[in-house]
Amino acid sequence: MTASGQRAMPFWSSRARAQRAANLGFWGGDLRATQVPVEVWRDTDLPDLETEGLLIGINWTGPRLVGYEFTVPEVLNRIAHALKEGPYADG
Repeated sequence: MTASGQRAMPFWSSRARAQRAANLGFWGGDLRATQVPVEVWRDTDLPDLETEGLLIGINWTGPRLVGYEFTVPEVLNRIAHALKEGPYADG
């Protein structure tokens, strides 16, 4: 859950960041970080999460796992810009 009470699915930009978050024990069990190719994340995972109405949490850190949340279209826009496939436009 985000600070505003919306549901979000967290993702991290590196395996080390993801593993640090997994080690905090919020989700219980013995979690381990795995990599997802950006194309799979962009073309499959993100559209599925949008259908579920989830926000995307990026690089949540700290003992309470806080950070930025974006809508799926915002994340897709940022990915397109990072891959030089389209303009970056806030909003």
